[in-house]
Amino acid sequence: QTPLKKTKALVGDAGVTFSNAYTATPLCCPSRSSILSGKYPHNHMVRNNSLSGNCSSKAWQSGPENQAFPIYLSKKLYQTFYGGKYLNQYGSKEAGGVTYVPPGWDQWHALVGNSQYYNYTLSVNGKAEVHGDNYEKDYLTDLILNRSLAFLDERSPQHPFFIMLSPPAPHSPWTAAPQYQKSFGDVKAPRDGSFNKPGKDKHWLLRQPPNPMVNSSIDYLDNAFRKRWQTLLSVDDMVERLVKKLEDVKELNNTYIFFTSDNGYHTGQFSLPIDKRQLYEFDIRVPLLVRGPGIQSMLLLMNIDLPMTILDIAGVNVSTLNMDGQSFLPQLVTRNGTSRPYFLVEYTGEGHLPTDPYCPKLGPGLANCFPDCVCEDAFNNTYACVRTFKDYNLQYCEFADNEAFVEVYNLTADPYQLENIVKKVDPALLQTMNQRLIKLQSCEGKSCRDLKK
Repeated sequence: QTPLKKTKALVGDAGVTFSNAYTATPLCCPSRSSILSGKYPHNHMVRNNSLSGNCSSKAWQSGPENQAFPIYLSKKLYQTFYGGKYLNQYGSKEAGGVTYVPPGWDQWHALVGNSQYYNYTLSVNGKAEVHGDNYEKDYLTDLILNRSLAFLDERSPQHPFFIMLSPPAPHSPWTAAPQYQKSFGDVKAPRDGSFNKPGKDKHWLLRQPPNPMVNSSIDYLDNAFRKRWQTLLSVDDMVERLVKKLEDVKELNNTYIFFTSDNGYHTGQFSLPIDKRQLYEFDIRVPLLVRGPGIQSMLLLMNIDLPMTILDIAGVNVSTLNMDGQSFLPQLVTRNGTSRPYFLVEYTGEGHLPTDPYCPKLGPGLANCFPDCVCEDAFNNTYACVRTFKDYNLQYCEFADNEAFVEVYNLTADPYQLENIVKKVDPALLQTMNQRLIKLQSCEGKSCRDLKK
């Protein structure tokens, strides 16, 4: 079973489905900032979902957002449309309120704050639009679709267009459309791989969850998994209607469609009930399906490559841009071009200084401690990793914690990352990976792309 059957058929099967697509950081606001700017977090400086972590902050707005890819599209006379969730702090008073519209967007229908399906406020071209809980009028996934369809009708056929739709699904609060609230009644989270396994040789945060998980945690994550799938049925409808509309206006064969996400997710892996933020494949690997003129195949891709590729398609000279990613258009249409030998994943952990009142035994510095007081984040969940495919299928991670903890995985022998092999690996290899990590953590623009084996 899958909630995205039509998307698979209309985008993946009609184009290419990427098996190796990754995010530069497994959390929404910094990852979305990477997608917009084409930069690693250490260059766009958005560290987490808070204003103090630079999410939609004035520093972001005056710096990286001013060089984000929509600006280059508008210079090429693209008609641009944005609909849905933008950045978690967007629209807050400290981030300029709803009147602030990021440069480069002609039509702007952005959610104020984090994901909601009903009872939210949109910034519609800089004006607040308040929504209630009527399915026909307010359900956000459907609303941004309908407005994008109207945009396709109203645009000028003389100029190209770009649409970016960011539905709330499958983010919490997992509110499915009425017609889908009973779907997947027998579905549970997959029980394979690292599900309900202890994080015994891993960093501090992963050593805390009780193992095996208590039944209430398993019930909670199964319910979350099912509800996430239910919300995605509306996304599947969105893709189908958008593809049909492109066909109706005779633009389908002239349009590139990208279907992806800002981060992965876990439901029970290493006894963590639900969230993202971790360095493991389940949180850093993302879906990516692409269809469009001349598409053939693809190797390894990161989310920082998306803006470079979009601008390459639009005819921008991407060699002049100060972005960390690379265009994968040459690989898409000719099977030529180079794939990076390794890449960086980095994350800055979030914690709360006061102890969670619901979990008084835990102490300060932790965050996202639910259900059953299992914490998904902490100040010391701060790490940087090198992920390599060529030569060795390895991941090497260093933590900024008082243990200076290191995790190393051979993904060929151990695809679920059950065994940290740091004590078994040749020290020379560890040194090589450490040197690559140091280089990546200070790279910018061209130096992030020009990597030697």
